[in-house]
Amino acid sequence: MNPRQPVDIARILLIIAILSALTIGSLYVLRPFLPGLIWATTIVVATWPMMKAIQRRCGNRRWLATTIMILILLIVIVLPLYQAISTLALHGGEIMAAIKGLPSYALPPPPSWIHDVPVAGARIAREWQTLSDAGPGGLLAKIEPYVTIAARWMLGHAAVVGVFVIHMFITVIIAGILYMQGEQAAAFVTRFATRIAGLRGAEAIKLAGLSIRAVALGIVVTAVTQSALGGIGLWIAGVPAAGILTAVMLMFCLAQIGPLLPLLGSVAWLFWHDATIAASLLLVWSVMIAMLDNVLRPLLIKRGVNLSMLLILSGVLGGMFAFGIVGLFIGPVILAVTSTLLNAWINEQPPLPQVVDTTAPTREAVTQAHHPRDA
Repeated sequence: MNPRQPVDIARILLIIAILSALTIGSLYVLRPFLPGLIWATTIVVATWPMMKAIQRRCGNRRWLATTIMILILLIVIVLPLYQAISTLALHGGEIMAAIKGLPSYALPPPPSWIHDVPVAGARIAREWQTLSDAGPGGLLAKIEPYVTIAARWMLGHAAVVGVFVIHMFITVIIAGILYMQGEQAAAFVTRFATRIAGLRGAEAIKLAGLSIRAVALGIVVTAVTQSALGGIGLWIAGVPAAGILTAVMLMFCLAQIGPLLPLLGSVAWLFWHDATIAASLLLVWSVMIAMLDNVLRPLLIKRGVNLSMLLILSGVLGGMFAFGIVGLFIGPVILAVTSTLLNAWINEQPPLPQVVDTTAPTREAVTQAHHPRDA
């Protein structure tokens, strides 16, 4: 029997140090591309069935389907930016004129309906009346500290907008590569997970894909439903530019801001024009639409992946607070994979210990019994 080989501790530590240095160095090099890589992976996994359907309609030509998907992504990214920039450019003169006119602007007295607003109506009316009594320049003196803080914040985060645009275009490029080489990338990730955790690793990768698609389905369907219901409410209430406000609501819902900002602005506009009944009904409708998000989205996610409601809610909310918007997808995936691996490990049956029968004769004893040696 060969003696047990001694463990070379120094060699093992050296290998671990080299592998750790390579891993940290690779992550450091790829750090500028990590946000784009995460977003591209999320988008490709969520829209992969859509790309395959387009590919079948294009005669199984992958390059054509990839081109169409990239054009769709560019439209989704570039069109809102173009609309925002064009709107600012179109109304830039009016905005500058309003800013220049602030020193001479006198706030009118508060309307009568302000006093009837529950809880805060009396205080709002009192503060409003104080600013109105201050005459020209009173409003500017009140908001000047807040405007200064907002201006400093915008200047400090101006570079973030440029970085965001760059990340979006990096996302589109990486998404195009993943659309073209999706099967190879999925096979590599599956082999890597199998190498680490065996069959459980492959199941975890499959569960991660289902979780991403389910979350994407829940977010998109919920956003479309909320914006459509909000647009119907705006149209019935007679709010002008209801179509534009509905598009803004859709963008806010997709960004997980919610539909309340455009809706509450419309409610304030109705109150300002003394449409009290329409404003009150729209306010109730707005609250109901905002609460729909907490019910519809988890139900849609649960239909797409077999996870508990508590796990889905914890993953979506916790992921968003921890990682931002992309955390909506990362959070459920992390919790789903962790829960699956943990349950598999807990439910795994340990191998039964082998029991040696000490009463059975051994081979040496049988041999000695048949061939006794001479004393």
